[in-house]
Amino acid sequence: MEEERYQEWLNNPLFDEETKKELEGIKGNAEEIKDRFYKDLEFGTAGLRGVMGAGTNRMNKYTVTKATQGLANFIKKEGGEERGVVIAYDSRNNSKEFTDYAALTLNANGIKTYVFDSLRPTPELSYAVRKLHTIAGIVITASHNPSKYNGYKVYWEDGAQITAPKDKLIIEEVNNVKSYADVLTMGKEDAKNKGLYNVIGKEVDDTYIEELKKLVLNPDAIKRVARDIKIVYTPLHGTGTVLVKRILAELGFENVYVVPEQEAPNGNFPTVAYPNPEDAKAFELALKLAKEKDADLVLATDPDADRLGVYAKDSKTGEYKSFTGNMSGLLIAEYELSQRKEKGKLPANSVLVKSIVSSNMAKPICANYGVEMMEVLTGFKYIGEKIKEFEQTKSHEYVFGYEESYGCLIGTHARDKDAIVAVMALCEAAAYYRTEGLTLWDQMINIYEKYGYYKEGIVSVTMEGADGAEKIKTIMRTLREHAPSVLGGYKVLKVRDYDTNKIHDMITGVETETGLPKSNVLYDELENDSWCCVRPSGTEPKIKFYMGVKGTSIEDAENKEKALEEAVKKMI
Repeated sequence: MEEERYQEWLNNPLFDEETKKELEGIKGNAEEIKDRFYKDLEFGTAGLRGVMGAGTNRMNKYTVTKATQGLANFIKKEGGEERGVVIAYDSRNNSKEFTDYAALTLNANGIKTYVFDSLRPTPELSYAVRKLHTIAGIVITASHNPSKYNGYKVYWEDGAQITAPKDKLIIEEVNNVKSYADVLTMGKEDAKNKGLYNVIGKEVDDTYIEELKKLVLNPDAIKRVARDIKIVYTPLHGTGTVLVKRILAELGFENVYVVPEQEAPNGNFPTVAYPNPEDAKAFELALKLAKEKDADLVLATDPDADRLGVYAKDSKTGEYKSFTGNMSGLLIAEYELSQRKEKGKLPANSVLVKSIVSSNMAKPICANYGVEMMEVLTGFKYIGEKIKEFEQTKSHEYVFGYEESYGCLIGTHARDKDAIVAVMALCEAAAYYRTEGLTLWDQMINIYEKYGYYKEGIVSVTMEGADGAEKIKTIMRTLREHAPSVLGGYKVLKVRDYDTNKIHDMITGVETETGLPKSNVLYDELENDSWCCVRPSGTEPKIKFYMGVKGTSIEDAENKEKALEEAVKKMI
């Protein structure tokens, strides 16, 4: 089958000479041909994401426009042509080209598009969908993946990534486009002249920034110490620079230093192997600059600026300490809830929403401030879906949402994680705690002392290609059929299987429902507020084991988490 598809792409006049030339270069390489053609690049619930190149299992103009034709068919069924689609893109190679290919396919189907004049963060795309009242949004990005990847994410009219039932219906329409010959397109000038291709930019930036500034709780604290606080920031060659610099300047922070080697957008990410703020190596240049400037705070956003990594100075040692995504999310949660409570701005029906694989410390924080805590499946779109539900039912007031993978959202201006607003909140928190003689690291230790020493970890195993996908299926099947009763020395109390919607109590044998959508995820509740969760990644060829423990000190929590990690590795 792979060879047939390969020959089809080589000989069909539909495919351009550049594509054919690339494919000629792999002639005789059976393994490479198999990987490029053994399947269609899957349009999943997160859209497309894959390695760029020629082939059915690659990100290229043909797979992008085929997916867009399916989306266009769905939009037409919904009667959304006139409302249109807003499109943003990041700094990756081919992002601008993929944006235009997608826009012109939509235009050829009679659907208006609003295309940003240059690269923009993903959260601004989420905001723009709501601001412009479009039926949908697309962002061309592969988030924090290595440079060979790109992706295509679809948002619906509420500003969140597509969720059930729309996701399945759109996927069905995409899968129904059987031939690349069925994909429509048109010329850009023609599309502009017909009012179908519209360019947007500064006017959306301005209102987005104004929405963020409304969320500031302690402007006086910022005024008092804005001249004293030093902030080092890196966009990791991505989209964050302009808006991060702008929001911090408008709030009054005077000492913001952008890492010069990483300020310019560059899809090759020349200074990092992996443009991911979760990776300590991504901070090397930022930490070097921080030491030169004696900075208080070191921040990094990923290429599409929806994730934020943080280092802060320990006032006792002068060292820069790294924050996990859980830590920065919990620090912001404690700041937001405590300050709102103090100022009488915390509604009685307030709710904090977190993903199931994020820290359990959120429970005691919420309990302390009388805020309800809700859990959703992994993926910020489920937090966005909850915000929509609260807006419609008026049952709760959303105050904060976060997930362990370095993403959070304050406010409801967007429906996806927003590193721009997270930068703003952390810098505001740094100013506030500075007025109390504390750094953000000092405050993090205070939070541990107050609620307990929670520690989380992750074991991520890459399994690429067709064989890797089969291995991941085997691991999940084995864990379902032979669930452990003890894990890392902890008794397994309950097993949640989100694929079957069952929670099995290992002590009583009683079964209840998870209450969350169907998903290929297993979650073991362990004794002493510990846990372990396994799921195949939806965006990378990986299987991920998340875990959390609670200790009596930082050292005790670290030792317990390492022991649980080792137990998980032996289980794989």
